[in-house]
Amino acid sequence: MRKILNLNQGWTFLKENDENAIQAAYQNENCEPVDLPHTWNAIDGANGFEYHKGACWYRKEITVASCEQGNKVYIEFQGSNSVTDVYVNTKHVGQHRGGYSTFRFDITEEIEFGKANTLAVKVDNTVVDDVYPQMADFTFFGGIYRDVNLVIASPVHFDLLDYGSQGIYIVQDEVTKERASLTIRTKITNDQDEEKKVRLWVDLLDHQGQSAAYAAQEVIVGAGETMEVAVPAVIEQPELWNGRKNAYLYTANVTLTSFNDTIDEVSIPFGVRYFSVDPDQGFFLNGEHLPLHGVSRHQDRKDMGWAITKKEHKEDMELIKEIGATSIRLAHYQHDQYFYDLCDQEGMVIWAEIPFISVMSKNELEGINAKQQMVELVRQNFNHPSIMFWGVQNEIQIGGDRPEVRKLVKELNELTKQEDPTRLTTMANVSFVEMDDEYNYITDTVGYNHYFGWYGGKPEDFADWLDQYHKLNPDAKLCISEYGVEGILQYHTNDPKVKDYTEEYHALVHEKVWNIFAKRPFLWGTYVWNMFDFGANIRNEGGVKGRNNKGLVTYDRKIKKDAFYLYKANWSDEKFVHITSKRFYDRPDSDISVKVYSNCDEVTLYVNGAEVAATAGDNHVFLFENVSLQDGLNEIKAVTVQDGLTYQDVARFNKVAEPNLSYEAPEEKGGVATNWFTMPDDDDDIEIEELVITSDVYSSRDSIGTLMDNEQTRAVLKKYMGNLEENPMFDMLKSLKIDMIASLSDDFSDKLLYRLNKELIQIKK
Repeated sequence: MRKILNLNQGWTFLKENDENAIQAAYQNENCEPVDLPHTWNAIDGANGFEYHKGACWYRKEITVASCEQGNKVYIEFQGSNSVTDVYVNTKHVGQHRGGYSTFRFDITEEIEFGKANTLAVKVDNTVVDDVYPQMADFTFFGGIYRDVNLVIASPVHFDLLDYGSQGIYIVQDEVTKERASLTIRTKITNDQDEEKKVRLWVDLLDHQGQSAAYAAQEVIVGAGETMEVAVPAVIEQPELWNGRKNAYLYTANVTLTSFNDTIDEVSIPFGVRYFSVDPDQGFFLNGEHLPLHGVSRHQDRKDMGWAITKKEHKEDMELIKEIGATSIRLAHYQHDQYFYDLCDQEGMVIWAEIPFISVMSKNELEGINAKQQMVELVRQNFNHPSIMFWGVQNEIQIGGDRPEVRKLVKELNELTKQEDPTRLTTMANVSFVEMDDEYNYITDTVGYNHYFGWYGGKPEDFADWLDQYHKLNPDAKLCISEYGVEGILQYHTNDPKVKDYTEEYHALVHEKVWNIFAKRPFLWGTYVWNMFDFGANIRNEGGVKGRNNKGLVTYDRKIKKDAFYLYKANWSDEKFVHITSKRFYDRPDSDISVKVYSNCDEVTLYVNGAEVAATAGDNHVFLFENVSLQDGLNEIKAVTVQDGLTYQDVARFNKVAEPNLSYEAPEEKGGVATNWFTMPDDDDDIEIEELVITSDVYSSRDSIGTLMDNEQTRAVLKKYMGNLEENPMFDMLKSLKIDMIASLSDDFSDKLLYRLNKELIQIKK
C-alpha cells in the first residue's frame, strides 16, 4: 500500500552556491537549520528592488526502513522555485524547471534501505531564458516553499510520474440534473520484471459514505509498462456541485487489488456540475445564472513570502468568503493543492493559469517550458470541480507584437483543449490590445486588464469601453480580468483625486467601477486586482518599496481597507454597517461628509450622541453631508436595525486646527509616466506640426530597449525620461514601445510625444 511520509522538518540551508554540498560529510559554518516551507526572500522579497537571486542549497538526512525494500520510492516536491536539482547520495536524480507545480523523481535505485541517506537539493531563482515567468510585476521568491514528501508505493501503482498528477482523471462526459455520466481514466505502472494481473476498483461515495456508483475491470499490465485503463460510471440523480450554495463533493476511492491485497489506493474528492458562458448573459452553473463576483489572489504574505502554511491559506479563504466573492482568479501561476481543495469545499469558481506572462523568451521560441507548465497545471488539477477556466497567458503582449508569441498562445490553447476538452480556456489581454485583434478570439473566453482611473483615463471610461467592445464583438465572451488602484492607508483626503494613493480614492474608484459592471450582464466575470497587497520588487510608489498596494486587504492580512466593505455590501448577505475613512483621524474641517457602506436598508447617524440624520442608501452607499465637528474628539456612530437585530459601527475623529501633512503622499501624483519616469514639464508655447516618420529613422514607435541600444537615441530618452537604466522597472520597460506607454498614461501628452519624435527622427537607423 502507498505511504506518504512528510519531510518538512530538520533541513539545513546554505544561502550560497557550493557544489560540494552534495557530499555526505559536508560541513559549512554558514549553514543554518530550517524547516519547510522556506524561502530565502521572506524579508527582502518585498522591501525594494534588490533581493537575493541565485542558487542555494538544502540538505537533509533521510532513512527508508529496510522493510520497504522491493517497493518504489519517490521524492515529491509540491513547490520549489524555480529550477530545482535533486541529489541522493551524491547522484543527480533529476531537474525540474518551473516554480509552481508538483514534481516527483524516482529515487529507488539511489536509496540505501535501512541506512541514512543524504538528500541534497539545489534551488535557483535566477531568471533564465527558457523558464517562465521571464518577467512580471511580482517577486519571484526563491526556495522550497511548499511540502516535500517521500512516497512509497508498490511496484504496481497509479502512475506517479505523470507530470506530478494523481495518475487518475475523473472525466465528466455529460452531466445533467438527472444523470452524471463519467469516465474514470487511470494510468497504471508496473515496475516489475514480469507482467502483473490486477483488478481496478472504482467506488464512488456520497458525502455520507454511501455508494453512489462503482465499476471494476481486470487488468494485465506488462513488465515495465505504463498503460491507460478507463472505466465508465454513472451517478443517477446526482447532487450537483453548485458553487457557494452547495459545494457538494463525492469521493472516488480508486484501488488496485491483487487477490486479497490492496496494492495501491487513491481517494479523490470530486464534484459533478455543468457550466457555460453566454456572450449576452454571462456565466451559468448547472443551468442557472451565477454572477462571478471575483477577486484575484497572489500567494505571498508579509515576512513569509511564498512559504506559507495551511493556516495562512485558510485565513485567505475566510476573508474571500467574508467579502461575498463567488469566484477567484488564482494569479499568475499554479497555487498550492490545499488552496484548490479549499476552493472545492467552499464553492468558489476558479480561473487557474500558468506564468506565461508579460514577455516571451527571446531565444527559446517553441514555448517548451510554457507547454510543460500548462500540462502540469491541467493534469495536477483535473479533478478539482471548482476549476472551470484554464488561463493560457497574462499580458503577454507587453513583450511586443511578435508572431512567435501569437503562435505560442494558439498552441497553448490547443494543447489545453487537447488535455481537457471539458473546461473553458481563457486569457487576460493587456489593455492596449485592440478590440478587433485576433487575441480576442483564440480562447473560449477572454479577459482584459484595464486600469481606468489609475494608469490612464478615469473610472467612468469603463462604461464606453465595455459598450463599444460588446457592440463590436457581440459573440465574444468578455470579462474584466484585472482592475483597481493603489490604496495606502497612511494617506487621506476630503477631495480624492486620480493617483493620490489615498484610501478614499481607492474606495471611490471601486464604487464607480462596480456600479458600471453591475449594469452590464454580458460580463461573465469581474476580478478585483487584488484581494491582498503583495510583493512586487520592481515597485517604489507612494513611499512604499517592493509592494503592490492595490489589495482590498493589507499584505499582513491585518486590515481590511474601506473598499473591502464596499464589495461586502454588494456581494454578501451578512448584515453589517461600516463607516469609511476611520483612519482619516485628524480633521481640519468644521463640516465633513460621512460615508457608510452597508447592505441594510436604512442607516441612522449619531454625532457625539445626538441623532443627526437617517437615510436610505444608493447602491449600498450611505452619504451624510455637512456633519459638524466640535473641537477635539468627536464620536460618530452609524446604526441600523434589520430583522430585529441591531448593527452599528463607530468612528472617532479629532478636530484640529491644521491639516495633518502625513496624510499626503510624498511624491508627485501620476500614472504610468510619472510613476515610472522623470517627466519634463510641457512647453505650452510649442505648436505641434505634422511629422513624417519613415521606417529608416527612430521614433516613439520603437521600444525603449531599441532606443537604449543606440548612443544618440539613448541621450534623447535621458533628456525626456531621465536615466532609465537606474529605474527598477527597466527590465520590464525595455520591451515596451513609447507609443504604447503613451496610450496608457494621460501624463504622456501629445506635446511631449511631438518633442520626443522631432528629435528621434533626426537619427537614422
